[in-house]
Amino acid sequence: MDLLVPEIGLLVWNSIAFLLLIFLLAKFAWKPIMKGIHDREKSIDDALNKAELARQEMSRLSSQNEELMKQAREERDQILKEAKALKDNIVNEAKNQAQVEGAKLIEKARIEIENQKKAALAELKGQVSALSLDIAERVLRTQLDDKAKQQELVNNLLKDVELN
Repeated sequence: MDLLVPEIGLLVWNSIAFLLLIFLLAKFAWKPIMKGIHDREKSIDDALNKAELARQEMSRLSSQNEELMKQAREERDQILKEAKALKDNIVNEAKNQAQVEGAKLIEKARIEIENQKKAALAELKGQVSALSLDIAERVLRTQLDDKAKQQELVNNLLKDVELN
């Protein structure tokens, strides 16, 4: 039962030791411990602030990145529009040039055909006139041999002249 009821001397020495321990802790350990806790608390707050700043920076960079992507898409669309317009322009120029060249070739062919036609007609006229002269010469020879046929020819020509 002695264990349950302490003696007064033991209680005094324990109290003195406890008070001495508290005094020593307050004098030498309490300030560094509190300083360490405050430093730790401050570093945690700084880390949280830096994390918040980093999150805001990431948000800003993300929105900036989205804006750059939007601009890049717009630029790409503009380049594609310009390329399509340029292609259409080149195709239209080529069509127009082909039509002009085709029209020139057709006109050249028409002129060549017209020239060939005129040359053929001139040759045909020459052949017809030569044949006509040859036929007229033969007819006149046969008709001039006989006096009765000459008289009949003159009479026929006079009838033709009167009718017209």
